[in-house]
Amino acid sequence: MQAISVILLSMEIPYHEREKGIKLNIGYYRRLRGISQEELADRIDISRTHMGNLELPKSNAGVTLDMLYRISHALDIDITKLLDISKYSELR
Repeated sequence: MQAISVILLSMEIPYHEREKGIKLNIGYYRRLRGISQEELADRIDISRTHMGNLELPKSNAGVTLDMLYRISHALDIDITKLLDISKYSELR
């Protein structure tokens, strides 16, 4: 049920703003786990540059559902944590 409420809440926010929040979450949870961008990139089989762009809110690198699953698995967190942008009130 939490996943549904997270998704419904974020639907009120424009797509590009939701993507910013997701990218911020990727960096937040990576740092929380004490993992470098390079290590996470290796775990999900992408370049470190691409990984950096996935965390950079203003980059044009899109975040696919497949990529979110790979990142959540590599960080050992539920994917809903990456999708939960409710803590970023400035996005609303």
